[in-house]
Amino acid sequence: MINIREVSYTYPNSSKAALDDVTMQAAAGEFILLAGPSGSGKTTLLRCLNGLVPHFSGGVMKGSVVVNNLDTLRAGPQTVSQHVGFVAQNPEGHALLDRVEPEIAFALENAAVPPQEMRLRVEEALDLLDLLPLRQRLISSLSGGERQRVAIASVLALRPQILLLDEPTSQLDPQAAVDVLRSLVRLNEDLGLTIILVEHRLERVLRYADRLIFMDNGQIIVDEPVRSALPKVPQLPPLARLGCAMGWDPLPLTVKEGRHLVSKLETKALSYPHVAHRIDQLPSSEPTTLLRAIEVHYSYNGSPALNGVSFDVRQGEVLAVMGRNGSGKSTLLKCIIGLLQASKGDILLNGRSTSGREVSELAREMAYLPQNPNDLLFAETVTEELQITLRNHGLTFENGVKKLLDELGLREQKSAYPRDLSTGQRQRVALGAVTVTRPPLLLLDEPTRGLDFRTKETLVKIWRNWLADGLGLVLVTHDVELAAMIADRVVILSQGEVIAAGSTGEVLSGSPLFAPQIARLFPNSRWLTAEDAINGLNGPEDA
Repeated sequence: MINIREVSYTYPNSSKAALDDVTMQAAAGEFILLAGPSGSGKTTLLRCLNGLVPHFSGGVMKGSVVVNNLDTLRAGPQTVSQHVGFVAQNPEGHALLDRVEPEIAFALENAAVPPQEMRLRVEEALDLLDLLPLRQRLISSLSGGERQRVAIASVLALRPQILLLDEPTSQLDPQAAVDVLRSLVRLNEDLGLTIILVEHRLERVLRYADRLIFMDNGQIIVDEPVRSALPKVPQLPPLARLGCAMGWDPLPLTVKEGRHLVSKLETKALSYPHVAHRIDQLPSSEPTTLLRAIEVHYSYNGSPALNGVSFDVRQGEVLAVMGRNGSGKSTLLKCIIGLLQASKGDILLNGRSTSGREVSELAREMAYLPQNPNDLLFAETVTEELQITLRNHGLTFENGVKKLLDELGLREQKSAYPRDLSTGQRQRVALGAVTVTRPPLLLLDEPTRGLDFRTKETLVKIWRNWLADGLGLVLVTHDVELAAMIADRVVILSQGEVIAAGSTGEVLSGSPLFAPQIARLFPNSRWLTAEDAINGLNGPEDA
């Protein structure tokens, strides 16, 4: 179905090859997981398969790409798109119409699908992605995760033979991600759809994939069946990391497999006390409260989005705000930064109400990173993005710019045009742009979208250094493993209301939906990360 031979590709105005002598094949009906660090060439490889590279992007390409007996260099995207469906990283860029149902039907209309069949396909796509309640909604009113499901549905309605998905679950809550992946498995098994899926959160996809391809620096370094490939991959999910440390062979792909291995451990090991987390080590004296939300309400056209939300954020503390797609998380951050005005309640920043204050004034006391990094990128180079923020605040410290670019792993991209970078790299540039002034409070909306595990760990280390200096952090995320790594407290929203709040160990361990892998594996331990479990299981004999 897919045959790539010795493909090398370099983007225009770039001296480094995005793909370097890549060769791979895929048979009809395979489900392939494509992984690797941000900027390793994964998205470029997908765009070769649908003809966007090089027909749309330009640049220099060598080698051949044959998809379903079509040479993509000769056929071009218009012909190839009839066989290959492509869901890009950025769901905002997919939408052409204003409402959900017409958006899904749009491609079918262009393909001259008969009206009766079109209605059937649209209904199937809506049902498959759980979009029936949203069919008449304005796309502009949807959450990021809901937009992502609409983008997938619009492609699936065309019933392609090959489906390419670039981070399709990056904005989805855990349950929505599972639902989408199971839908893809059903399409793969029942219709024989060939699927290549790019994903950084390997723990979500490993159980479903036939093959794992791992890329780095534009090259394929691992291409094997999942079980044999996993030990060779440098970015292991928590369950597999624990398996490596414990010497389990083969490495477990699911919590069910992990529990079978845990059942063989000695009872003494499992009785080892739970590992202390950051919140257990915070000073007992009350630190300064940076942010306080008091019974915050907000509605969109009379429909409640927030209903009495209250919480505090103190110096040196991380509050993770979690919940299903559309539960009000992003709306909450917009109310805090002043982009939206709460209809009831109040928000206190350093003890002073934010009501009636300009966003520009609030932005001097806190920084806000939205879901879509493109909203913040408009300079010609990465370095200039950070310099513009400094100038807007009347600051100039070039050494701070260089240090932050190094911390974020962006030294090589410092002169690049930000919008030409990968999603993960753009996310880091946007993060640098809002944090270069070192604000005392940071609001992050899905900050690890498009980031590989290594980069995520680097960011966590950077945040911990800032937290030690007194930073307060509000983190909206669907990434339960990230929350387990960094959060001190967790608030879970549902339909705009707080349904759970407390320490990370208490809330995540007690939530079937938001529990990380290790908490599911050891349900009574309060262990959240692989490191917690490794330290616990290898604890001292007299513990």
